[in-house]
Amino acid sequence: MDIKANLESVKKTFLNQDCLLVAVSKTKPLSDLKEAYEAGVRDFGENKVQELQAKQPEMPADVRWHMIGHLQSNKVKFIAPFVHLIHGVDSFKLLREINKQGKKIDRIIPVLIQIHIAEEETKFGFDKAELNEMLTSPDFVGLSHVKIQGLMGMATFTENKDQVRKEFKSLNTLFEELKSRELPAFVSLEDLSMGMSGDYLLAQEEGSTMVRIGSAIFGGR
Repeated sequence: MDIKANLESVKKTFLNQDCLLVAVSKTKPLSDLKEAYEAGVRDFGENKVQELQAKQPEMPADVRWHMIGHLQSNKVKFIAPFVHLIHGVDSFKLLREINKQGKKIDRIIPVLIQIHIAEEETKFGFDKAELNEMLTSPDFVGLSHVKIQGLMGMATFTENKDQVRKEFKSLNTLFEELKSRELPAFVSLEDLSMGMSGDYLLAQEEGSTMVRIGSAIFGGR
């Protein structure tokens, strides 16, 4: 398997060349990550804190680590000092914990708010009402050590492209709505992260600025 060739062929298909590719390296050996690094990848996505902790010291210092899995509040402290972006903030409780850990080490931690757009119940994330409740909460304004860089969502795992497109479109609509609202300065809304190996082109068509791609680069498990 040629990781460099896979990367090049994926990048060639991109509809938006400015869209950030996060290489999903979960479960992959360090040798694969190093090969991808040599091919120019700097953004790596991991879904388990333990794996992220183990790989981080073994890779060059300029790697940007993305926590893309479901994150438990009690694990935040382990990645707070070095994580580049936490993708799946799916509750206010988790956001407050990230803020707390950021405060302890005097570091502002960038995050994406995860929105539930899929029809599957298994996916995590805020619905519109929960998001609104958080944004209008007095506690929200007081956050000092997080930066909300944008939104993230995962579409339903289905062959039905119309459904996937509809879900991505709904997330983009919400993203644009939020941009027009008066929100605290730490809400920057630069990124809309949606799309994975199977649906990243659809996601780009619907405005994604960041895609998470694993199997198309590293092969299957």
